[in-house]
Amino acid sequence: MSTDGLSRRSFFGRAAVASAGSVLAAPAVGAPADTGTAPPGENLVAVAITVNGERRELTVDPRVTLLDALRERLGLTGTKKGCDRGQCGACTVHVDGRRVVSCLTLAASVHRREVTTVEGLAQGDRLHPVQRAFVEHDAFQCGFCTSGQIMSAVAVIRDGRATTDDEVREAMSGNICRCGAYPNIVAAVRQARREP
Repeated sequence: MSTDGLSRRSFFGRAAVASAGSVLAAPAVGAPADTGTAPPGENLVAVAITVNGERRELTVDPRVTLLDALRERLGLTGTKKGCDRGQCGACTVHVDGRRVVSCLTLAASVHRREVTTVEGLAQGDRLHPVQRAFVEHDAFQCGFCTSGQIMSAVAVIRDGRATTDDEVREAMSGNICRCGAYPNIVAAVRQARREP
């Protein structure tokens, strides 16, 4: 107990509040203040892409990733933002038939190209064989990584790299499942690769 009426606990509490306030009020030194969109007319680029068979036109900051363009500008939220560093695979999509991590792909770099997201796999109410297999084999738990896992599985099967379970594990090693549903994921891919 302090003699001036200020206890040690209240002193540290006030110091923490003051520190937090100064950190929140000032931008970090050297950190960009931009949120991914520039003021209208400043450094914007026009991007025309075909997403899930539909031509879409956007005007974006050249630094906007394909992931953010899909989720925030086009409302296609099936593609997930996991690590945002290209390490987890949750944001996997296909660009011109090849799988890419959309968090490391600039939207401007896919101008005049074809992008397929997990929303574009099903034909109406009919799920893609990989989607059906994932459901039938409970190849997910929390489901956060599932869209990326499915997009990778589709590409692996299409490319002929899923002939054995070990090949599936190797080819999909860039897709991380924190829940550990790997045996079920491999079983789903095994089933889907046998379907026409």
